[in-house]
Amino acid sequence: MSNQATVVNLKLVEGYKFEVDFGDFGTITTDEPEPLGSGSGPSPSQLLAAAVANCMAASLMFAVRKYKGDPGQMRAQVTATTDRVDGRLRVTHLDVDLRLGNPAIELPQLDKILAQFEDFCVVTQSVRQGIEVTAKVHDSTGMGVRSSTK
Repeated sequence: MSNQATVVNLKLVEGYKFEVDFGDFGTITTDEPEPLGSGSGPSPSQLLAAAVANCMAASLMFAVRKYKGDPGQMRAQVTATTDRVDGRLRVTHLDVDLRLGNPAIELPQLDKILAQFEDFCVVTQSVRQGIEVTAKVHDSTGMGVRSSTK
């Protein structure tokens, strides 16, 4: 699976609004927030945050299932922090909160899963080259089962 190319096409609609074409998967509209754009769609920073959280949630689900567990109704929330770096606005931190849909006690090999699932997330590991990403995992009871900063 190495050297795979992903192609996404963008077309300016107006102002800072773009139509993003994912081919067979359809299109979405993105836009910068006010005052630059009109905020009529997710911003590039929101797409980045969503990509990291989605990839991390999928990696956790894969790992749980690999050990014959049921992740239940997975949920994720991601908070992107922006700050000025050398005078320019940058995404400086992504904080991902993953919520498993079942209690930790029902998930076999959870310690092994939590120790390795992040390493398989292509997007997160790529983004971590320049942005700090923290991850917390909670089970369905709300109990924290892992917290990390890499």
